[in-house]
Amino acid sequence: MTAQKFLFLLLVTFPSSMILWLSNAFLSSTVGGEVVSPVRWLNATLLPILVACWGLRRHSVSFSGAVAGLIVGFLLTLGSYAFFINLLVFFVSASRATKYRSALKRKFEEDFKEGGERNWVQVVCNGGVASLMSLFYILDCGCGEQPIDLTYNYSCSWLNLAVLGALSCCNGDTWASELGTVLTSANPVLITSLKPVPRGTNGGVTVVGLVVSCLGGLVVGLGHYLTLLMMVSDSVMISAPSQWPIIIVGALGGLVGSVIDSLLGATVQFSGVDSKGRIVERGGDGVVWISGSHILDNHAVNLISSLLTAVLLPRLAFLVM
Repeated sequence: MTAQKFLFLLLVTFPSSMILWLSNAFLSSTVGGEVVSPVRWLNATLLPILVACWGLRRHSVSFSGAVAGLIVGFLLTLGSYAFFINLLVFFVSASRATKYRSALKRKFEEDFKEGGERNWVQVVCNGGVASLMSLFYILDCGCGEQPIDLTYNYSCSWLNLAVLGALSCCNGDTWASELGTVLTSANPVLITSLKPVPRGTNGGVTVVGLVVSCLGGLVVGLGHYLTLLMMVSDSVMISAPSQWPIIIVGALGGLVGSVIDSLLGATVQFSGVDSKGRIVERGGDGVVWISGSHILDNHAVNLISSLLTAVLLPRLAFLVM
């Protein structure tokens, strides 16, 4: 990004963040509540713009996707910098995973899009649940980073883990579908019947895919953990439970989210193969049915998987934290 573009962003975002901060300060002084620092308002507006610009330059998002990403990024960054890092890790790693060995994916994916450019629907379905949980976090816990403590600070910890669950699910599923299909030559098996199916089939799983889904969630959890180490004071961290299990919880979120996505894909999402050997999500002339039915599309499956993982992961976290 050139110096002129960066200066323009500052000229746009700085007044906007100051207006938001002054509005927050006025409302807090009249009705009571927390005053969010102007630095957080500035970062919540500037950082998502920088990420959106990077995504547009890399053709990882369309213009509509970038606009939706600004809203998602604003809510997450305002809530906690750990949430922003969760989003950043997902966005960067998922974009790279989507572009990995794209020539091979083009052969068996009907809706293959060069560069994996995401529109606003995809951004909302992948980041909408996390944004909603972050909004609840802001309203219930305020703005700022808090360590996970499921015993003495359950509500805020639940919402922290829900955001982590939503984004680790999305990253784990993306890694599984984008890397698992090209890192092994073996055909996947349908998760509901364990029968072999062609690569790219909704609901198809491989051992490699399950492993990389864990890794996809793990890197999101690692980002959350490192952000807490940097942003939370030592005195607070000392009195809190050990936070390193967040990394394991993130890996669990990636695996659980990928499995949920596969179960939905195998049952309520249509998969067929056309005359060119590509996997399609719609029936028609020359399309041979493989699995599933016409109930949900891929966007809806991603949204529901993210929501279910966000709800389940805080309960599963009791196993390791």
